[in-house]
Amino acid sequence: ADAGIRHQPRSRGLGDVYKRQSYRFAAEKLQKVGLFSSERFFLDLYCLEPGQTQKAHTHSGSDKVYLVLEGQGEFRVGDESKQLVAGEATFAPSGELHGIENDTQQRLVVLTLMTPPPS
Repeated sequence: ADAGIRHQPRSRGLGDVYKRQSYRFAAEKLQKVGLFSSERFFLDLYCLEPGQTQKAHTHSGSDKVYLVLEGQGEFRVGDESKQLVAGEATFAPSGELHGIENDTQQRLVVLTLMTPPPS
């Protein structure tokens, strides 16, 4: 789950601009790169090497949106799974089981919005 990520307020206007160089990958596990956050939301990049997963989990009281920026992967929401490619998005409402699997040989980059962030 997202318990190890601390989301400090990081939106200070145009000085904080997202750049593609924010992508970060590691062989041991998916990388979560915090882009913007406040007490009401977070916007992260999830960077997955081939074979990596975000284990299926739930959040009570928080909605999540996944938007594939690069690559493709298998996304699970509730009882459904679907392969999403760059430019496609899915919504995981509060309480629904959700997760990601990069079941390809390419890197996967997902823009992830959650509101409100977990406490």
